[in-house]
Amino acid sequence: MKRICINCGSSSGFDPCYMAMAQRLGQALVNQNYELVYGGADVGLMGMVANTVMNSGGVAIGVIPKSFACKVSHQGLTELHVVDSMHERKTMMFNLSDAFIALPGGFGTLDEIIEILTWAQLGLHPKPCGLINVDGYFDRLLSFFDHAVKKGFIKLEHREMLLVSDTPEDMLKLIQAYRPPEVEKWIGAKTRI
Repeated sequence: MKRICINCGSSSGFDPCYMAMAQRLGQALVNQNYELVYGGADVGLMGMVANTVMNSGGVAIGVIPKSFACKVSHQGLTELHVVDSMHERKTMMFNLSDAFIALPGGFGTLDEIIEILTWAQLGLHPKPCGLINVDGYFDRLLSFFDHAVKKGFIKLEHREMLLVSDTPEDMLKLIQAYRPPEVEKWIGAKTRI
């Protein structure tokens, strides 16, 4: 495993703990010799992770759509790929990465990590996906996933594919130990009428 994609907010959030965790994650990546793949911006949590990686001598690879590259792209990265669309961005980030971690963020962050998790659930890849649950940020989302298991819309084995930790160091251990489950999405899915 060489590169980890970090999905996170282009905002800093209201609580300083989010930026502190972004900095801690960037440092943890460098300390364990992982290269960063991320959305290419120099603002918010995204910018903090990238700046920490670069300032610590690590490798940071950004992928950003040209529609907003001129507004927020990070000019100090090891590599910056400017692509035509958000779909192309997500595809390139996937292809460049061996694992995926989300920090707090909004719709875009959730879209990115949930899509990658869905692809894993469908058996399209074996790459680990995780959330760093800073100050309980993802508690309600995780409760919803547990609710979906209870209601029969997510299999427990698929729910357990989403790794969750409170710290970057623990998340990196979970990612290193991850083995994808061998369960098909549709086994037992047909209902009898």
